[in-house]
Amino acid sequence: MRRASGGNVLLVEDDSAIATVITAALEDEGFRIEHCTSIAARDGWLRGHPFDVMLTDVMLEDGDGLASLDRVRKAAPNMPVIVLSAQNTLDTAVRASDSDAFEYFPKPFDLDELVQAVQQACGETASGASMPDHPEDDGMPLVGRSQAMQSVYRMITRVLRNDLTVLVTGESGTGKELVAEAIHQLGSRRSGPFVAVNTAAIPGDLIESELFGHEKGAFTGAVAQAIGKFEQANGGTLFLDEIGDMPAEAQTRLLRALQSGRIRRVGGRQEIAVDVRIVAATNRDLIPMISAGTFREDLYYRLNVVPIELPPLRDRREDIDVLCQHFLSQAVEEGLPRRQLSSDALELLRARNWRGNVRELRNVVYRLVLMARDDVIDPSSLSDILGNEQLPIGQGEDRSESGIAQALDVWLDAENPPAGAVYAQAIAAFEKPLIEHALGRTSGNQLRAAKLLGINRNTLRKRIGELGIEPDRFARPL
Repeated sequence: MRRASGGNVLLVEDDSAIATVITAALEDEGFRIEHCTSIAARDGWLRGHPFDVMLTDVMLEDGDGLASLDRVRKAAPNMPVIVLSAQNTLDTAVRASDSDAFEYFPKPFDLDELVQAVQQACGETASGASMPDHPEDDGMPLVGRSQAMQSVYRMITRVLRNDLTVLVTGESGTGKELVAEAIHQLGSRRSGPFVAVNTAAIPGDLIESELFGHEKGAFTGAVAQAIGKFEQANGGTLFLDEIGDMPAEAQTRLLRALQSGRIRRVGGRQEIAVDVRIVAATNRDLIPMISAGTFREDLYYRLNVVPIELPPLRDRREDIDVLCQHFLSQAVEEGLPRRQLSSDALELLRARNWRGNVRELRNVVYRLVLMARDDVIDPSSLSDILGNEQLPIGQGEDRSESGIAQALDVWLDAENPPAGAVYAQAIAAFEKPLIEHALGRTSGNQLRAAKLLGINRNTLRKRIGELGIEPDRFARPL
């Protein structure tokens, strides 16, 4: 086994999603990774293969990875072992320590810290910068550690070794094309082309020519033969964005191409075999469109073999910090100044509604980097650069007392706020957390909560229903 520039790593992990992310991160740092999923396979690799470090899960498919480390010590007595575990208990941490593990990481773990631990275990110097130039997801199309994104990662890993058609759904700006890129870059077609086409941006009378190509003279203006997106993507992946906006006639031809694996250029007579993996995406709900007759039901089921739904940013707020760091680092790579966001500024960004999702967050971060006067962007800088733009937060978002105070201060300090805007924004933003807090204080008792708030019980009950609050979750267990 050839020694990699960063070192040779044996990864013993039976969760394919976690293994994919770890492998990509370590390979980006120059490590060579050998991955297995069992103790038996681990022992086989250790016989006659030198490794600089081993990463192992605890609960493996054929036993306890910690309990069998004595065999690892005999095979490679000087090899550091890093333990990963979803069994996040004190007992597991103690067992890892007792086994002389080099490091122990409970899941979910910080990928930056894991990479640094591997570098240290291999004798390399880890970067001591508080905000590294290359964040955890550098080189990976998708960024995020939230549970919502972990579900997306797991779905992606299930389609990497097959060519099943994938339908990605989600609001605009959630990163649907990035999912398609991840499937392509991490899958078996990575050496082939990745071709993306936004079907909503093509005039209806040209979409068939764009997808399937055309022959010279096929229509007015067709002065030469043109190769369509299907042929351009041959051997790789074709990403069809905004598939819900495709005209009915083009839907029929697309369905025929998917069923047969063959296309015919506009004006052509010869059928051409194409080998493409299709990833489609839409921000529209296709089911009502099927009922309305504007989207073919058979095409829907042909596309929706593997559905992947991307969460809106408001449902993965814990990812905002790492996304901001990712965009700050990207900005530096693109020649913009190096900036940092203060913790208070991050708190305000986490509180925003983000109707434009990750795309909007990226645009805001780049604008802050470009226009900020200081290296550290604080709440006053947000107010100066964005005005009221960063202030509206989603109705009923949970807010800490400090976060509420910060939001109110920025609202009130804004230059020339619209008449009544602060009052309306504050009421819309804080009514739901106010009611939920009162229910929490009263263990879900609505009568006591109404008295605490000084409102009529029927009014409270009505607002609970309108705001989608579940009072039962505040009830104290007996």
